[in-house]
Amino acid sequence: MTAKQNLIIPDSQLPENWQDYYQQQAQQVKNPLLKAFYQAGVIDENTPLKEVDFVALDFETTGLDATVDDIVSIGLIPFDLKSIYCNQAKHWIVRPKQELDEESVVIHGITHSDISDAPDLRKVLDDLLTILANKIVVVHYRPIERQFINSALMVRINEGILFPVIDTMQIEGNIQYENRTWLDKLFGKKMPSVRLANSRTRYGLPPYTAHNALIDSIATAELFQAQISHHFSPDMTVGELWR
Repeated sequence: MTAKQNLIIPDSQLPENWQDYYQQQAQQVKNPLLKAFYQAGVIDENTPLKEVDFVALDFETTGLDATVDDIVSIGLIPFDLKSIYCNQAKHWIVRPKQELDEESVVIHGITHSDISDAPDLRKVLDDLLTILANKIVVVHYRPIERQFINSALMVRINEGILFPVIDTMQIEGNIQYENRTWLDKLFGKKMPSVRLANSRTRYGLPPYTAHNALIDSIATAELFQAQISHHFSPDMTVGELWR
C-alpha cells in the first residue's frame, strides 16, 4: 500500500466499537494533542440524540483529492437538537501545503493574499481538537472532512485521526430514497439532489451563501436539526446515525 493510499480511510476500516478504539488510540498515539483528544473519550453509542453535544464541521480545500490537496479554511459550530451556539463558532483560514489553483479560488473565494499571512493548520490544531473532543461531529458529505483532516495531520505530525461522523447528506439521501414511489422506480425517476442547499430547501430553511466554511457549518447544523425534527425521534440513539 502506498503512502497516499494510507491517507484514505474506507468505511470498511471503521472501528466496530468507537469507545474501545478511543481507549486504544489514547495509549498508542504519540502527539500530545491527539492523545488528549482520545483521552477525552467518546459517548456511548446508545446515548439518545437529545443528550448529545454536536459540532458541525466544514472545510474548504484546494481541491477534492485528499491525497494531494489541502485544507484552506475551517468552520465549526457547537450545537444540540434545540440550540445552535453561535457565540462558540470558529472560522480559520489556514495556509495549505501547495499553491491555490484558479478553480478552487473561484469556488471558495479564498485568494493568495488571504493565505499569505495565514497560519499553518498546526497552529490551530490545539484549539480545533479541544472543541471537537468528546463531541459528535456532523458534516455534509463525510469523505471530505474525514479524509482531509486525517491527511492533513498525517502530513504534519505523522499521525492521523479518526472519529465517528454523522453525515447529513447520507441521511437526506436515505430519506429521499425511501420516499420514492413505485411509479418513481418503474419509470426510473431521478433522485432529488441532496446537495446542502437543495436539502435545506425541502425543510423551508433559508438560502445561505455557499462555500464559506463557517456558513456551511451553520447550514449543516440547521439541516440536521430539521432532519431529526421531521423524520426521527430525539430518543433515537446516536449509534444509529454515526459512521
